[in-house]
Amino acid sequence: MKDSHEMHEGHHHEKMDHSGHESHAQKDVKKMDHSSHSVHSGHEMHGSASGQTNEHAGHTDHSGHEDMFRKRFWVSLLLSIPVLLYTEMLQMWFGFMMPMFAGSQWIAPLFSIIVFIYGGVPFIQMAVPEIRNRQPGMMLLISLAISVSFIYSLAALFFNLGEGFFWELVTLIDIMLLGHWIEMRSVRQASGALNALAKLMPDTAEHIMPDGSIHTMPVSSLKLNDLVLIRPGASIPADGVVADGESDVNEAMITGESLPVKKSVGVKVIAGSINQNGSLRVKVSAIGEQTALAGIMRLVRDAQQSKSRTQILADKAAGWLFYLAIGVAILTAVLWTLAIGFDLFTLQRVVAVLVIACPHALGLAVPLVVAISTTSAAQNGILVRNRLSLEAAREIDVIIFDKTGTLTKGEQGVVGIKTNGVDENHALALTAAVESDSEHIIARAIVQAAKDKNLQTMQVSDFEAIKGRGIRAKHNGKDIWVGGPRLLEMLNLQLDSEILEFASSSGKKGQTVVYLVVDGKIFAAFALADVIRPESYEAIKKLNEMNVQVAMLTGDSKEVAKAVADELGINLYFAEVLPEHKDQKVIELQKQGKKVAMVGDGVNDAPALTRADVGIAIGSGTDVAVESAGIILVKSNPLDVVKIFKLSRASYNKMIQNLIWASGYNIIALPLAAGVLASAGILLSPAVGALLMSVSTIVVAINAQLLRRVDLAQ
Repeated sequence: MKDSHEMHEGHHHEKMDHSGHESHAQKDVKKMDHSSHSVHSGHEMHGSASGQTNEHAGHTDHSGHEDMFRKRFWVSLLLSIPVLLYTEMLQMWFGFMMPMFAGSQWIAPLFSIIVFIYGGVPFIQMAVPEIRNRQPGMMLLISLAISVSFIYSLAALFFNLGEGFFWELVTLIDIMLLGHWIEMRSVRQASGALNALAKLMPDTAEHIMPDGSIHTMPVSSLKLNDLVLIRPGASIPADGVVADGESDVNEAMITGESLPVKKSVGVKVIAGSINQNGSLRVKVSAIGEQTALAGIMRLVRDAQQSKSRTQILADKAAGWLFYLAIGVAILTAVLWTLAIGFDLFTLQRVVAVLVIACPHALGLAVPLVVAISTTSAAQNGILVRNRLSLEAAREIDVIIFDKTGTLTKGEQGVVGIKTNGVDENHALALTAAVESDSEHIIARAIVQAAKDKNLQTMQVSDFEAIKGRGIRAKHNGKDIWVGGPRLLEMLNLQLDSEILEFASSSGKKGQTVVYLVVDGKIFAAFALADVIRPESYEAIKKLNEMNVQVAMLTGDSKEVAKAVADELGINLYFAEVLPEHKDQKVIELQKQGKKVAMVGDGVNDAPALTRADVGIAIGSGTDVAVESAGIILVKSNPLDVVKIFKLSRASYNKMIQNLIWASGYNIIALPLAAGVLASAGILLSPAVGALLMSVSTIVVAINAQLLRRVDLAQ
């Protein structure tokens, strides 16, 4: 970006390049391929009843099997009741007797076989891909448990090995089905926000024909450049540009912005947002899978399906636990054989170890947190393209903000006013009236400043542009001049001490100064600069409170950089950095052993975004910047960066907590199943182990849901 003096000297009417900014990342996402509106939750499941393989994970996706697990759980539970009632041990424990008749001894075995085939065999089918790919995981552990119980119980029935594990077998299968049903339900609920996004899209649109008539048609039939009518209260069917009308539009479900956004002619609108009080005629610019909404859903779904380091650890842990279960079973057999010989007790201990070894909660521990965190991010205007980026954000030491368009608005604004014996508002209103017809960036800034203060419009006449110097007009018979230092040279005017000091101070900050002259007297001076976003102040403050050092990067002069840095309280800044050298500043900090995040919006920021440990692109940035970043901010709001750090830390803490809960079950259960405390009369049966497993699963699911309570805005 050019130095402010060089750009604005003499009030020369040139236009600034704003890097092709577009609102709400529409350009950023319209090339994304969004294959469907369904949400797959990111939980790479471990098999399906059909045995279909997931080529990426070595596991099979059964994420849509909530209904299947629910149905099989209830049917298996009903079939388990006769098994429990006709188990002699339970009759003895609870002091009841069931009627005996010819063949009643076969009730428990026969119903157990049915439960095994109906409720247990699907787990075995889902374990096939794990065996085929030599990647043991949850399904293989569950299959091992129920198969050992089933085989041992049949052997006990026919070879007089004592009482079998039939009631433990059906109980284990019931609890496994319940656990999977809970898991599927939790994942579906976690992804409910994305389903809600999909429902935002209307089914029909009111197409305005060339002759002005209106025809209702399916949204799928819309074409680019079609004109559609959006009535008050209706959903916008496609991305587009307002061709006629004015209204407020609710974009909260897409951008996270709670306040309605004003839309008028030439302003972009997003598919799925809700029109409020006025009618709009919108020219379609993107349809179907090219809309911002479709792209947002694709980004969130991909993030849920991408694996984090913690999730990879959980997957590996499942494999380790399979081998651990086998190892502990062998060790149990050897030690008890050496102690008391290989008898029925020893065999039962080995079976107990194999039955309760599978920690189903481990498979739910991380994926559920992933699903919740990515949907929560989307609801807050944060799109996660890469899960590793969100996870790495918690480790960031330094965050670098590109100044223009990120910490600042990338547009000129009035940042200071000094008057000479007149009211500030009067001077600003008069200057704005003179500049009202100009398209120059400084003129627009002054006019906007007057609008922001709701100042009454003044009547001026006889406009005359003075090339290279400014503009002249008349008001109430007086000559009004507005321009820069070269205008004062032409009029041969000298600044008084107060305005001279104001102009000198503004110049040192790299600000442009414009003067208001009335009948040959300097009435006021206006300092203009790239306006700092109001949110930037709070963002810097909160990041410092989180012990994240903030740095600023800019191509502007040192004076401009220092002025902005001092205003925001930033101690580290890099000025006069050429576009091709931005990534070198990232490398310099990384060589100091620091983890670096980079926030930018332009093509020139792409190398730095890629080089950083975490690249964050603001949504109004260019395609290249977004493609180079792991995280995208839908709105150009620096405060959303704070939300990234809070969400990263909160989701990581939940993952670790869940892994501790899930693995803690095994730490306690396996030694007890092996009989470590047998001398104290404490033995863990397969059924009790399965119950503990279910409790562990429920705790993990509830703990993950608590992530929803994290208030990212605080």
